Amino acid sequence: MNRYEKGLLAKSTAGHDEGKVYVIIDVEDAYVYLVDGEIRTLENPKKKKIKHVQIIRKRNNLKDITDVKIKRILKIWKKGREKK
Repeated sequence: MNRYEKGLLAKSTAGHDEGKVYVIIDVEDAYVYLVDGEIRTLENPKKKKIKHVQIIRKRNNLKDITDVKIKRILKIWKKGREKK
């Protein structure tokens, strides 16, 4: 089983976007494609090496996904983190 799957949340661990949380929309060999719904949209995903992301075990359904839904997923996740 591949640890990196579509719909999981991932946190960047390297680069200028270090610490930012994204949704994985595609996995390809040593790379994942990440979106945040704002700057990195479905039309312009961020290509990042797998070794530079940390998986957050929160699976999301990507059926009929839009940039608005991605922003909502990330907003709900962040609110849940603030309550802890």
